[in-house]
Amino acid sequence: MTSPSSDPVAYARAGDVGILTMQFGPHNLVGGTLSQALIAGLQRAQADSCRAIILKSALRHFSAGAEIGLFENGGERLHRELDLVGVLRAFEELPIPIVASVHGVALGGGFELALACDFIVAAATAKLGLVEATLGLHPLMGGIQRIIERAGTARAKELVMLGRRHDAATLERWNIVNRVVPDAQLADVTLAFATELAAGPTVAHAATKRLTNQYLNEGMRAADEGMRDIVAPILASADLKLGVAAFQAGASGGAVFTGQ
Repeated sequence: MTSPSSDPVAYARAGDVGILTMQFGPHNLVGGTLSQALIAGLQRAQADSCRAIILKSALRHFSAGAEIGLFENGGERLHRELDLVGVLRAFEELPIPIVASVHGVALGGGFELALACDFIVAAATAKLGLVEATLGLHPLMGGIQRIIERAGTARAKELVMLGRRHDAATLERWNIVNRVVPDAQLADVTLAFATELAAGPTVAHAATKRLTNQYLNEGMRAADEGMRDIVAPILASADLKLGVAAFQAGASGGAVFTGQ
């Protein structure tokens, strides 16, 4: 457990990868304190010119859910202390790929934090679930729509209405988790995954994330019509010049991108 003076989210850097480590004892419960620290951590990583981000936990669990006090007395604290949409937008609109590294349990709001990331790498023994139904709730931080996005409506209704915990392998099979790895390899595999993203064409990755979000938010036609504007920064990027030069020199795939 962290001391009260500890930062809820620690920031570190490994090469071009920013690492946000939740350490909000005892179980990284989601509420105003943790959510504000996460937003600040994302902003710090961006200001530090990170080209990929890992979100992980230093505690026994990734996150055991939301602070239960948010739902007492008619949820009077919920909207006063926790900007649910603001948290989601901070993850979604950040022009940097984010990888969740999940061990232990990721339940309720904790699972929704992972779903807000672009990718999820999970330890084999991890348990994940949208368990709000056991409290008489349903997910409040985007979990329903993000499961629909990844796995379809039938799976979303199953996960939400039954409120069960699921093993990581099942969720990988349902296209909700990207990778499942042995527990001892979680840190190394996640860092390798994020490092590969960080070594890629950063401007193009940002455009990919933006176009994906436009399709999800506005539909196919809007995404098609938005492509020209979204691709413009890529066409002006130094990384594209490096990639084209490598291709012309017979070294396709050999460009060393700078992120510019």
